[in-house]
Amino acid sequence: MSTTSSRGRRRAPTRIERAAGRAAALQRPRVIVALLLLLALTSVMLLDGYLRAEVGGDQRVRTGASASQVPESVLDGGPILTFRGGRATTVSVPDKTIALTFDDGPDPTWTPQVLKILEQYDVPATFFLVGSMVSRHPGIVKTMVEQGNEVGIHTFTHVDLSYQSSSRIRREMTQTQLALAGAAGITTTLFRAPYSSQTDAIDNYSWPVYRSLGEDGYTSVFVDTDSDDWKRPGVSKIVQWATPKNGKGASVLFHDAGGERSQTIAALPRYIQQMRAKGYTFTTISGALEKQRSTAGSAQATGAAHAAGAAATQAPSADGAQPSGADGAQPSGTDGTQATGAAGVPRQGGLQAAHRTATGATLYEGKALVAAVAVAEWTVPALSAGLTVVGVAVLGRFGMMLLLARRHHRQRNRRRFRWGEPVTRPVSVIVPAYNEKECIAGTLASLAASTHPIEIIVVDDGSTDGTADIAESLGMPNVRVIRQANAGKPAALNHGVRQASYDIVVMMDGDTVFEPDTVRQLVQPFADPSVGAVAGNAKVGNRKTVIGAWQHIEYVMGFNLDRRMYDLLGCMPTIPGAIGAFRREAVLAVGGMSEDTLAEDTDITIALHRAGRRVVYQEHARAWTEAPGSLQQLWSQRYRWSYGTMQALWKHRKSLTDRGPSGRFGRIGMPLVVLFQIVTPVFAPLIDVFTVYSMLFVDFRAALLAWCAVLAVQLLCAAYAFRLDREKYRYLLMMPLQQLAYRQMMYLVLIHSCITALTGGRLRWQKLKRTGEVGTPAGVS
Repeated sequence: MSTTSSRGRRRAPTRIERAAGRAAALQRPRVIVALLLLLALTSVMLLDGYLRAEVGGDQRVRTGASASQVPESVLDGGPILTFRGGRATTVSVPDKTIALTFDDGPDPTWTPQVLKILEQYDVPATFFLVGSMVSRHPGIVKTMVEQGNEVGIHTFTHVDLSYQSSSRIRREMTQTQLALAGAAGITTTLFRAPYSSQTDAIDNYSWPVYRSLGEDGYTSVFVDTDSDDWKRPGVSKIVQWATPKNGKGASVLFHDAGGERSQTIAALPRYIQQMRAKGYTFTTISGALEKQRSTAGSAQATGAAHAAGAAATQAPSADGAQPSGADGAQPSGTDGTQATGAAGVPRQGGLQAAHRTATGATLYEGKALVAAVAVAEWTVPALSAGLTVVGVAVLGRFGMMLLLARRHHRQRNRRRFRWGEPVTRPVSVIVPAYNEKECIAGTLASLAASTHPIEIIVVDDGSTDGTADIAESLGMPNVRVIRQANAGKPAALNHGVRQASYDIVVMMDGDTVFEPDTVRQLVQPFADPSVGAVAGNAKVGNRKTVIGAWQHIEYVMGFNLDRRMYDLLGCMPTIPGAIGAFRREAVLAVGGMSEDTLAEDTDITIALHRAGRRVVYQEHARAWTEAPGSLQQLWSQRYRWSYGTMQALWKHRKSLTDRGPSGRFGRIGMPLVVLFQIVTPVFAPLIDVFTVYSMLFVDFRAALLAWCAVLAVQLLCAAYAFRLDREKYRYLLMMPLQQLAYRQMMYLVLIHSCITALTGGRLRWQKLKRTGEVGTPAGVS
């Protein structure tokens, strides 16, 4: 950083300018970290939604299409379809042989029960797995393969491929292969399309899909005997419908997932026993192909057996392309001997001939996929539960605010309510000022109209724009201007307190305008000896812009409604810097305004609580302040507020163990502030992310209704807050837009502040640019 003097020569930056540059450089990485965290979370949610077919799901199922382009030999052929040498060939399961197949798994409830039954009866089976389920339950798949069963692909998201583009088809196959590689260290050549049945159901739309996959080395498997167990017709019906006719062999379909499968679990042992009693043997799809090759002499059967037997050599790679076969060996088991299969599993008689060992990038990408899914499987439910708790807490806070705010208003506005004898003695008003030339005259003019006797102490904190000169030139008899070298707002306030002539001091900002009755209203609670400080009602004066209107809503609802609640609970966390009154001796007793934090107003308020002083809210003492007029200034101000509040809470963390009245803030106030001003807002963006996600991928109408319901609750709270403050309701028309834009910015500011706090960053005081446009209250609509 460098600057140019009036003569055009470059000069070295000052110490403050260098510090500002370092601070800015430190903040940029933290913003990037916050955005990266949000991006990572969004990616995890999208992955979880994709696994659950919420993202990219397609429920279309084609029926009734023509099959004019499908060869008759395929339509009338067996349930196993290969494309050896580019020619479609079908193979039937040998007589008295059952290729037991299961679709739609793995399922964490039903698949382990199926595997236990198969192991008990020493029956192998072929499982056509959905890739998303494989990635979510890899341990089941590993057990399945180690047990000697065969696996095939049932797409990644269980979509009808006849509706999908070639790129989507390739992606469905590739991702499932990666999932199998990550779960069990294998890939496979077997494929069964979702919603498929017998070969005579192939139509002109699905035929190109099977042909393309066949050219890539896949063997498509269909059904010739369907148990229809998904209909849940009863155990007897399932066994009956799964029994082949006239002793013929069959590819029999059951389901181990996709719904409630208790009838399937009950029917499976009975079915195995009955089929064995009838002389049937059980095998896998590869086992059926091998058996057909060894028993049939026809050229068609021989060719089909070679096609499937060479699966390990020409099996599709994880990217769906035709492999070179350089890393694959001739499938084991074709000569009747045992060989080692994928993951070191012995292949018994070629029952797992469709498997090949995953190696290289395929294996590592598969493991990465499974790991990412594991993170998503843990993260999303945990966040859902956490956000449910946060949502309930937020709604509970709204309810508590409404009830306590109503009670506060009725209590303080009763006709006979009094703090005690009226306070009429003079008080000192301290105005810290740093480069406030646009505002200082209006501020002092408003104080000159006060109905309560006051002395005004302007502490000029090293202004370079003539602020002190302007204050002196006004010639007000009750105004003292004190000049000091620039030392910061806390030092200026402490200087003013020490110079004050009276026992009650009122503190305000240099850009704030008081109503004539503000000081009188503000000091009346000091009639109660237990009151050590009073928070006034800060109002946004420049509310005609969109940003100003948003802040106006926030001040009325978020700040003043909160203060009513905290007042009744006896744990007010902050006296606003724009308007607050203190007993002078109470401020001096706690060491004055501290420079330890950027939120000196929160710091002094908590310190007074810990000293046993009572802090109350006086709604009728109104001050009009100039809120930031640009998004950049707003970010800077709220960033400082958020970070300073965290500093103050950490500084006073021992209040959690304070006893007696002084510990009331630690027992009640600090938990409420941490929960509702830090934790809840930090997680609030996730609620919005979940809402948008639900609108896009789950149920738009339900998500929109939920969002509108929450907005209605907030509108109700805001309307009541406006009623209590006698504000015009027209500003509430800006609230939906505020929820969509302004609130998100406030959340990001808080997240940024949290990252700064966690990484040990420090901020300088940041001066906002003033315009002086806030005038007397009469001019504010």
